[in-house]
Amino acid sequence: MNETNYSRVTEFVLLGLSSSKALQPFLFLIFSLLYLSILLGNFLIILTVTSDSRLHTPMYFLLANLSFIDICVASFATPKMLADFLVEQKTISFEACLAQIFFVHLFTGGEMVLLVSMAYDRYVAICKPLHYMTIMSRRVCIILVIISWCVGFIHTTSQLAFTVNLPFCGPNQVDSFFCDLPLVTKLACIDTYIVSLLIVADSGFLSMSSFLLLVVSYTVILITVRNRSSASMAKARSTLTAHITVVTLFFGPCIFIYVWPFSSYSVDKVLAVFYTIFTPILNPVIYTLRNKEVKAAMSKLRSRYLKPGQVSVLLRNVIILETK
Repeated sequence: MNETNYSRVTEFVLLGLSSSKALQPFLFLIFSLLYLSILLGNFLIILTVTSDSRLHTPMYFLLANLSFIDICVASFATPKMLADFLVEQKTISFEACLAQIFFVHLFTGGEMVLLVSMAYDRYVAICKPLHYMTIMSRRVCIILVIISWCVGFIHTTSQLAFTVNLPFCGPNQVDSFFCDLPLVTKLACIDTYIVSLLIVADSGFLSMSSFLLLVVSYTVILITVRNRSSASMAKARSTLTAHITVVTLFFGPCIFIYVWPFSSYSVDKVLAVFYTIFTPILNPVIYTLRNKEVKAAMSKLRSRYLKPGQVSVLLRNVIILETK
């Protein structure tokens, strides 16, 4: 095969979530509301953590960074998906497709490591409470966040290395709403069995190693909490429930897609929607509903910027200015 054939495909067609034209406006409305909720919910957590000095602790610093990554995870493909609901030809250029692959693995790889860092923070807080502030210093927290981004970058670079030089000269339809790497590699003009195995091994290693570290960490923490009975341990149990729920929601779809790559495409679509839309929207809900400190800080933030009667006074002033 000559070089001309290698570069024939310059764009891909995204088949999206549904081929039904009647469903497109409905899906656009639903996912627009979900995406707006993701942005508002996670930005609210970031604003709450940064504005309240009582939340300037390692746990909430990592939580704010998790909210930022959740915004990134939701934003790498959702705006394109929303735009595609309004057009008939859902195409994406080859370069933009590679960019989506780069960002999805950067953000999800970084989030996996950040969740491990959050588990380590809870381990130190519960198992070594007297040394907590010494071990989890501001410098250590920043290093943990930097490591998560570095691991995500290394992971996505290794994934792209398998794809960027593949020849695409025939089919160009991706049966998803974004350029999912396993689906894109299947469109190459050569046998990609070995490449697919390497991709699964790469993602599977990061997913499973992070998941096993989390399982070990939370097992040790739960044993420690069970052996202690105090008010502080009751609070720890509530926090741990939120952390474990988020970990399960995030790692379940990721492990299913990449460690078990023989599922049907329709199942892959549902799981892809789950970790790009529903996990980022559930994280703020889970952490705020089960955390009295965050709820108290949000109430304080609301009372500071939305004082009783402030909106009515503002409207009255606007009406007075317009009548003059």
